[in-house]
Amino acid sequence: MEIVSIEARTFEAMMSRFQAMTQTVAALRKRSESKELKEWLDSQDVCEILGVTKRTVQTLRETGKLGFTMIAHKVYYRREDVKKFLDASVTRKEVRNGK
Repeated sequence: MEIVSIEARTFEAMMSRFQAMTQTVAALRKRSESKELKEWLDSQDVCEILGVTKRTVQTLRETGKLGFTMIAHKVYYRREDVKKFLDASVTRKEVRNGK
């Protein structure tokens, strides 16, 4: 093991910069997470919004009717894609029912 000796002033300057960088990263992460979480839904959220089962949501994915992204074996849906699907579904039902 190699021992490195530095002046206390140099060490304090390094620690100060490291803390500033840590705070910047934490702030960026917080800002990014708050935006992303509002834009993405998980399968349970989509089931509740559409009023369907998980299997129905899976079928919508498999048939390409509902876009999705898979991250670490978990499926996420963009809020805007779910809204588009809902809008299209309502429009089709209105046409079928003659409204």
